[in-house]
This record gives sequence, structure tokens and C-alpha cells, in this order.
Amino acid sequence: MSRKHLSKMANRIQKSSTTIIQFVPRLLPVIDGVGDYALNLARQLREDFDIHTQFIVGDPTWKGASQIEGFPIHQIEYYSDSSFVSTLTRLEVSVILLHYVGYGYAKRGCPLWLIKGLQQWQIIRPQARLITMFHEVYAAGRPPWTSAFWLFPLQKQIAGQLVQLSRQVLTSKQLYAEILSRLSPKTSFPIPTLPVFSNVGEPKLTLPLAERDPTMVVFGGRAKRRQVYLDASKELDTACQKLNLTKILDIGPAIDLDLSDNFHVPVIKMGKLPAADIGDLLQTSRAGFLVNRADYLAKSGIFAAYCANGLLPVVVQSNTTIPVDGIEPEKHYWSPNAQNGQSGKMQATSALQAIATNAYCWYQAHSLPEQAKMYSKYLTNQVVE
Repeated sequence: MSRKHLSKMANRIQKSSTTIIQFVPRLLPVIDGVGDYALNLARQLREDFDIHTQFIVGDPTWKGASQIEGFPIHQIEYYSDSSFVSTLTRLEVSVILLHYVGYGYAKRGCPLWLIKGLQQWQIIRPQARLITMFHEVYAAGRPPWTSAFWLFPLQKQIAGQLVQLSRQVLTSKQLYAEILSRLSPKTSFPIPTLPVFSNVGEPKLTLPLAERDPTMVVFGGRAKRRQVYLDASKELDTACQKLNLTKILDIGPAIDLDLSDNFHVPVIKMGKLPAADIGDLLQTSRAGFLVNRADYLAKSGIFAAYCANGLLPVVVQSNTTIPVDGIEPEKHYWSPNAQNGQSGKMQATSALQAIATNAYCWYQAHSLPEQAKMYSKYLTNQVVE
């Protein structure tokens, strides 16, 4: 192929590429699930669709690098619409993917400056497109002695305004999609539900449970793992015995708890590990444990990691017997203390394998590549069927 032809091809590729802004509360080195989600999505969009991300960090106190893996990172100087608009104008990018969680952009969960800034930006750039992913909508059901109880109406109003400002809205739970539709009933577009994907790998092939190490994984941040050990140590020990497991791998930042005498099997503290190393451990372990409301499993990055890596998800605090977000008890996760059905008794390898397989298959419909495909259509203004 001639040099001239290669040059023309390179120019054509360059012209076809798209640059977007992803607006996030924080990025590395801070441990932040939303930031991890956005960074993984940026990698996939660049690799599969030649869509390049510039990040804007919405936390003025964040301290980090000016770029990660070739993605430029900018930061607002303070919480204000003027600071936000100034940053947007300087970048001259007309497509924003906003990762919304109210408390990520304001201490009380009411980022009015964000709404004002977006309104001003759309006046400056009438052709601009805002795509909003609602990782949260608002804080409801809080007790009256908390600020969230009194600020709930304002949080609700802000969420509704964001829907109206957006060309497209996505979210991680069907319940959230229904709430957002009610907040802005004149919205013409459907609101897709995309359960979160795994931040620690998505192997194309997974080992059957029988070929894995007889190991239980407890994975996540400090708060989630403390909840396991303080509120569900009995269930964790029971699960290990019923599943004939010989050890527990504790993966995550150090927590100040003595776990040596709580279980019939040893707890191996692995500490905080790189994502690739966590993925390796998940791919060779048999089960993964978490405490989570069953109707919020679609939002759990821990549950997503277990499903994506082919483990048997073991869930405590299940509060539903019906499918939610396509996740069905006794079909997509196992509970050691279920009061009915087979969950609390089941030990047959074939039955456990069926659950792990179902969980893995459920995950594939919203894996990172599948989500990147959907995002790419919205970000480049293509019609999504």
C-alpha cells in the first residue's frame, strides 16, 4: 500500500474519531466506583469505536494526575457554575457524558451549580448534547433528623431538571428509570436500564466450579466488608461449611477487625490489589460473598464482578422473592439462610453450577463491550432501537 494511500486513510480515520467529555466526581487514586466505571467505559469506547474521552473531575479537592492512560484530566476549581462553564468552554467539546450522583457534586446532594452551568453551556453551544447516566437519583426514605430528609424535594427537583436538559438518560435500575420518567413525564425518549459492569475483568471463558479452588471471596471497600464481618459472619461461616470451602480470601483495603476466631476456616487477608490481580483470584475461586439488598444487586459492582468471573454469588440480606432487574433468587444467586426453596440446603455441584452459569449469562447482556456499544450510539447521535 502506497504512502499516499496510507496518509489518506489516516486522515479519514482521524476525521471519523469523536471526542467527548466524561464528567465524574473523582478518579484514581481515589477509590470511587463511579470513577472506575467511567474510566473502564472510556477505555472500551476508545478501543471499539474511536471515541476519545477527556475527563472533568467535579471535586475541587481531588488530587491526581493530569492524565490517565492517555486520557486528559481537567478539574473545576470550585463548586460554581462559572468555574464549570469556564472549563467546558476552554475544552471546546460539544458532547458531555455526565455520571450523576448528587452527593458526588455537593455535600448535601444538591448541586444547583451543576444545573446552572449546564443551562449556560447549552446557551453558548446550542448544538451541544448532554447524555446523563444516573448512578443515583435522590436520597429517599431517610429519617427526619438527617439533612437528606429535608433536602429530598430539592434533590428530586434537580434530578427532574437534569432529565429535561439531557438528550438521553440512562440508569442502572429499572426502578430508577420509572422514577425518572415520572419526574419528567414529557420526556420523549425511553430510559434504558444498564446494570453496572465488572471493574475487575470480564473473562470470555470461565472455569466450572468443580475445577476451582475451594475458596470463598469477600471483596469490596472497607464499609461493605465490615458489614459482612459484623452483620453476617454467622452466614458466611455457614456458607463455607455447606459449600465445603477451605478458606476465605479477604480482598480490599485493610479493616481494623480481628477475624481469626470467627470462622471454621482461615481468613487470608490479601489487602488492596490491582484490578488484574483481583480478577485472577476471582477466576480461580469458587464463590463470592456479599451482604446486599436483592433489589439493589444491579447496582452492585461486587455482584457484577462475581457474575462476570463465573463464581457462585452468595447473597445475604435478600429481601425479595421475585425477580428484580432480571435477577432472580435461587436462580442467579445462592443464600445460605433461605427460609424456603432449596437455597439453604443445596450442595449438589450441578445445582450450584446452574446458578453460577445463570449469573454469568445474565451479566453478558450488559457487559462492558455491550454497554460501550449503546453509549457510542447516543454519544455520536445515532438512532438506538
